[in-house]
Amino acid sequence: MRIKLSTAVALSVNDQGDSVTRSLHFSWELSGSGWATCRIWDGSTKHRDSVSYCTNALADLLKGVTGLYGLHGIQRFSFDLEPAEARWILRRRNSDVHITIRHFPNMWTSFDAPDWKGTLVWTSTRPRTSVAHAVLMAAEKVRRTHGEDGYLQKWQLHAFPTTELETLRHLHLAADDCALQH
Repeated sequence: MRIKLSTAVALSVNDQGDSVTRSLHFSWELSGSGWATCRIWDGSTKHRDSVSYCTNALADLLKGVTGLYGLHGIQRFSFDLEPAEARWILRRRNSDVHITIRHFPNMWTSFDAPDWKGTLVWTSTRPRTSVAHAVLMAAEKVRRTHGEDGYLQKWQLHAFPTTELETLRHLHLAADDCALQH
Protein backbone atom coordinates (compact mmCIF):
# COMPACT_ATOMS: atom_id res chain seq x y z
CA MET A 1 0.00 0.00 0.00
CA ARG A 2 1.38 3.43 -0.97
CA ILE A 3 0.32 6.39 1.10
CA LYS A 4 1.19 9.90 0.02
CA LEU A 5 1.98 12.24 2.88
CA SER A 6 2.35 15.84 1.89
CA THR A 7 2.53 19.09 3.73
CA ALA A 8 2.08 22.45 2.08
CA VAL A 9 2.99 25.64 3.85
CA ALA A 10 2.12 29.10 2.59
CA LEU A 11 3.23 32.18 4.46
CA SER A 12 2.47 35.79 3.75
CA VAL A 13 5.50 37.93 4.38
CA ASN A 14 6.31 41.53 3.81
CA ASP A 15 9.17 42.18 1.42
CA GLN A 16 9.84 45.91 1.20
CA GLY A 17 6.18 46.68 1.80
CA ASP A 18 4.78 44.11 -0.63
CA SER A 19 2.84 41.08 0.52
CA VAL A 20 3.90 37.91 -1.24
CA THR A 21 3.20 34.23 -0.69
CA ARG A 22 6.29 32.14 -0.14
CA SER A 23 5.07 28.56 -0.21
CA LEU A 24 6.98 25.35 0.33
CA HIS A 25 5.60 21.86 -0.14
CA PHE A 26 7.34 18.82 1.26
CA SER A 27 6.37 15.17 1.40
CA TRP A 28 7.97 11.99 2.71
CA GLU A 29 6.27 8.80 1.58
CA LEU A 30 7.26 5.29 2.65
CA SER A 31 7.05 3.81 -0.82
CA GLY A 32 8.25 0.27 -0.24
CA SER A 33 10.27 -1.93 2.03
CA GLY A 34 13.31 0.21 2.86
CA TRP A 35 12.43 3.03 0.43
CA ALA A 36 10.91 6.48 0.74
CA THR A 37 9.95 9.05 -1.85
CA CYS A 38 10.98 12.57 -0.89
CA ARG A 39 9.39 15.47 -2.76
CA ILE A 40 9.98 19.18 -2.39
CA TRP A 41 8.56 22.03 -4.43
CA ASP A 42 8.26 25.75 -4.01
CA GLY A 43 5.42 26.66 -6.34
CA SER A 44 7.65 26.98 -9.38
CA THR A 45 10.22 24.16 -9.27
CA LYS A 46 9.95 20.56 -8.06
CA HIS A 47 12.36 17.83 -7.03
CA ARG A 48 11.86 14.14 -6.22
CA ASP A 49 14.24 11.45 -4.93
CA SER A 50 13.81 7.77 -4.05
CA VAL A 51 15.69 7.44 -0.79
CA SER A 52 17.17 4.19 0.55
CA TYR A 53 17.14 2.96 4.13
CA CYS A 54 20.93 2.55 4.08
CA THR A 55 21.08 5.79 6.05
CA ASN A 56 18.75 7.09 8.75
CA ALA A 57 17.41 9.57 6.20
CA LEU A 58 14.36 11.00 7.97
CA ALA A 59 16.38 11.50 11.17
CA ASP A 60 19.16 13.16 9.18
CA LEU A 61 16.65 15.52 7.56
CA LEU A 62 15.12 16.46 10.93
CA LYS A 63 18.58 17.01 12.46
CA GLY A 64 19.61 19.17 9.50
CA VAL A 65 16.57 21.43 9.83
CA THR A 66 17.00 21.51 13.62
CA GLY A 67 20.57 22.69 13.10
CA LEU A 68 19.20 25.87 11.49
CA TYR A 69 18.32 27.01 15.01
CA GLY A 70 21.90 26.72 16.24
CA LEU A 71 25.09 28.70 15.82
CA HIS A 72 26.15 27.16 12.52
CA GLY A 73 24.63 28.82 9.46
CA ILE A 74 25.18 25.81 7.18
CA GLN A 75 23.76 22.30 7.58
CA ARG A 76 24.54 19.34 5.31
CA PHE A 77 23.11 15.84 5.11
CA SER A 78 22.94 13.18 2.44
CA PHE A 79 20.43 10.61 1.28
CA ASP A 80 21.58 7.33 -0.22
CA LEU A 81 19.87 6.80 -3.56
CA GLU A 82 21.74 3.52 -4.19
CA PRO A 83 24.28 4.18 -5.52
CA ALA A 84 23.94 7.95 -5.98
CA GLU A 85 24.14 10.57 -3.23
CA ALA A 86 21.62 13.38 -2.84
CA ARG A 87 23.32 16.04 -0.73
CA TRP A 88 21.20 18.76 0.84
CA ILE A 89 22.92 21.99 1.82
CA LEU A 90 20.87 24.38 3.99
CA ARG A 91 22.27 27.90 4.39
CA ARG A 92 20.57 30.18 6.87
CA ARG A 93 20.51 33.83 5.86
CA ASN A 94 18.77 35.87 8.53
CA SER A 95 15.22 34.45 8.65
CA ASP A 96 15.54 32.66 5.29
CA VAL A 97 17.06 29.32 4.31
CA HIS A 98 18.69 28.73 0.95
CA ILE A 99 18.17 25.04 0.07
CA THR A 100 20.49 23.41 -2.46
CA ILE A 101 20.28 19.77 -3.53
CA ARG A 102 23.20 18.28 -5.45
CA HIS A 103 23.55 14.78 -6.87
CA PHE A 104 26.74 12.76 -6.98
CA PRO A 105 27.03 9.51 -8.98
CA ASN A 106 28.23 7.25 -6.15
CA MET A 107 27.72 7.90 -2.46
CA TRP A 108 30.65 5.74 -1.43
CA THR A 109 33.16 7.72 -3.50
CA SER A 110 31.59 11.18 -3.28
CA PHE A 111 30.71 11.48 0.40
CA ASP A 112 33.73 13.69 1.17
CA ALA A 113 33.72 15.51 -2.18
CA PRO A 114 33.22 19.28 -2.12
CA ASP A 115 29.66 20.43 -2.76
CA TRP A 116 30.49 22.12 -6.06
CA LYS A 117 31.50 18.78 -7.61
CA GLY A 118 27.90 17.56 -7.47
CA THR A 119 25.30 18.31 -10.12
CA LEU A 120 22.85 20.99 -9.02
CA VAL A 121 19.34 19.49 -9.21
CA TRP A 122 17.22 21.90 -7.14
CA THR A 123 17.54 25.18 -5.29
CA SER A 124 15.17 27.57 -3.55
CA THR A 125 15.12 30.14 -0.77
CA ARG A 126 12.30 30.09 1.75
CA PRO A 127 11.66 31.38 5.30
CA ARG A 128 13.08 29.13 8.02
CA THR A 129 9.66 28.88 9.62
CA SER A 130 8.23 27.54 6.34
CA VAL A 131 11.01 24.97 5.93
CA ALA A 132 10.78 23.79 9.53
CA HIS A 133 7.00 23.63 9.54
CA ALA A 134 6.77 21.68 6.27
CA VAL A 135 9.36 19.09 7.36
CA LEU A 136 7.88 18.83 10.85
CA MET A 137 4.34 18.24 9.58
CA ALA A 138 5.41 15.69 6.95
CA ALA A 139 7.35 13.68 9.55
CA GLU A 140 4.43 13.87 11.96
CA LYS A 141 2.09 12.53 9.26
CA VAL A 142 4.43 9.59 8.69
CA ARG A 143 4.28 8.79 12.41
CA ARG A 144 0.49 9.17 12.59
CA THR A 145 -0.05 7.03 9.50
CA HIS A 146 2.33 4.16 10.23
CA GLY A 147 2.94 4.43 13.97
CA GLU A 148 6.44 3.92 15.31
CA ASP A 149 6.22 0.13 15.01
CA GLY A 150 4.84 0.31 11.47
CA TYR A 151 7.59 2.73 10.48
CA LEU A 152 10.30 0.37 11.70
CA GLN A 153 8.60 -2.52 9.91
CA LYS A 154 8.66 -0.63 6.59
CA TRP A 155 11.97 1.27 7.00
CA GLN A 156 13.65 -1.77 8.59
CA LEU A 157 17.10 -0.52 9.69
CA HIS A 158 16.15 2.52 11.77
CA ALA A 159 13.42 3.34 14.27
CA PHE A 160 11.19 6.35 13.81
CA PRO A 161 13.18 9.48 14.82
CA THR A 162 10.95 10.54 17.70
CA THR A 163 13.62 12.50 19.56
CA GLU A 164 14.65 14.41 16.43
CA LEU A 165 11.01 15.23 15.61
CA GLU A 166 10.26 16.50 19.11
CA THR A 167 13.48 18.56 19.22
CA LEU A 168 12.57 20.28 15.94
CA ARG A 169 9.00 20.88 17.15
CA HIS A 170 10.26 22.47 20.38
CA LEU A 171 12.71 24.80 18.60
CA HIS A 172 10.25 25.74 15.86
CA LEU A 173 7.51 26.66 18.32
CA ALA A 174 9.92 28.53 20.62
CA ALA A 175 11.85 30.49 17.98
CA ASP A 176 9.55 31.01 15.00
CA ASP A 177 6.47 33.15 14.83
CA CYS A 178 4.53 30.43 13.03
CA ALA A 179 0.83 31.15 12.73
CA LEU A 180 0.08 27.75 11.18
CA GLN A 181 -1.70 24.92 13.02
CA HIS A 182 0.56 22.46 14.86
